[in-house]
Amino acid sequence: MTAPFDGEVMLGDPSAINRAEHPSVCQIVLAAINAQQIVTCDVVTLELLQSARNREEVEQREAWQSLRELAQRGAGRHRLPVVDVLIAAAAQEAGVGVLHYDHDFDRLAEVLHFRSVWLAPAGSLS
Repeated sequence: MTAPFDGEVMLGDPSAINRAEHPSVCQIVLAAINAQQIVTCDVVTLELLQSARNREEVEQREAWQSLRELAQRGAGRHRLPVVDVLIAAAAQEAGVGVLHYDHDFDRLAEVLHFRSVWLAPAGSLS
């Protein structure tokens, strides 16, 4: 399979990012993201957050950005349950921690700003 966009690494503008889930382009965008061909910067992130119509959209955009950052840190690091990512993004937005019993939140705390708090030590509860 040929790399999307001729293998070029590009800065993703919000005009494209906001349309990335459209059925006619979602597969190529996902392939480009997985190949680390789409990058961002603070200006793009700010524009995406500013254009969100409500809190849920802000959280979704923060979650998407977080998965991208984790993917850049290593193969498979971005493979987390979407619900966990949205919970972590909501915690960051609200300025609160997440009480959990799940390693995923420790990984998400690497790229989002929230306190990851274990209910009990990992493996201690059945």
